[in-house]
Amino acid sequence: MYRLTDDLALVQTVDFFTPIVDDPRSFGRIAIANALSDIYAMGGRPINGLNVLCYPMEELGHEVLHEILAGGCDKYEEAKCALLGGHSVTDAELKFGAAVTGLVHPKKIWTNAAARAGDVLVLSKPLGTGILTTAMKAKKLDPKDATEVVASMEQLNAGGVAAAEGKEIHAATDVTGFALAGHGSGMAEASGVTLVIRTSRVPVFSEAEVFAAKGQKTRGDVTNREWLGKKYSTAAGVRQTLEDVMFDPQTSGGLFYSVKSDDADALVRDLKKNGFAHAAIVGEVKGKSERLVEFIG
Repeated sequence: MYRLTDDLALVQTVDFFTPIVDDPRSFGRIAIANALSDIYAMGGRPINGLNVLCYPMEELGHEVLHEILAGGCDKYEEAKCALLGGHSVTDAELKFGAAVTGLVHPKKIWTNAAARAGDVLVLSKPLGTGILTTAMKAKKLDPKDATEVVASMEQLNAGGVAAAEGKEIHAATDVTGFALAGHGSGMAEASGVTLVIRTSRVPVFSEAEVFAAKGQKTRGDVTNREWLGKKYSTAAGVRQTLEDVMFDPQTSGGLFYSVKSDDADALVRDLKKNGFAHAAIVGEVKGKSERLVEFIG
């Protein structure tokens, strides 16, 4: 964040990655939705973006490039965010994303460092995109289930900011590569609290546990567990496959809020009105304990 005046600040972020779907237009949409997400996760409004592109022109050609960039433009237009330009390089591996600038009031910015004991935890999108996109690449996921996952990744988190208007949001983050376990532990550590996540209430894509049971997981599952170490606990009775989903890296995941308990139901209601059909209360915040995150049934 860069403060310009007492009531105006810039929020700036950058994110880009390799394709996780085969359709180039969809990849463009997901990449830009993901890049915009960090602005929304801080309670901001994106105003402009600069594309970042690494592209193997000889291998993929102009038509695929056009579709990727057009997909990105779909999301810029939906977000009412201006595309100012960008930078591209020739690369053997395709990568796409953007550097994004947004606006926020300095006193209304969301961080992950102010969750309070007694808060309620709300999640806006289902989990399992890492597991299921891995299954998609292996041609193992039913097209119907793939459509649901892709639609979720393409969905902007703008509606998650609008839904929070008038509610007392103490902390927030988007759920991406470090999974709910990692981003949740980051919030807990920064806030000096412990998050209690009720796994039975966490929205999960229907086939995610099925593929987790088959071992269709990502490298991120391993690295996220290594990073968190002994900072989490899982209660007896929680399915292993459900714990796997908690550690599954997400792409363009939902917003994860620590909200005043009195406002939690209204937040879920308004998220659903804004198109987040699976939004749910998934836990609560308690005082600091031995673990940063506790997964219970």
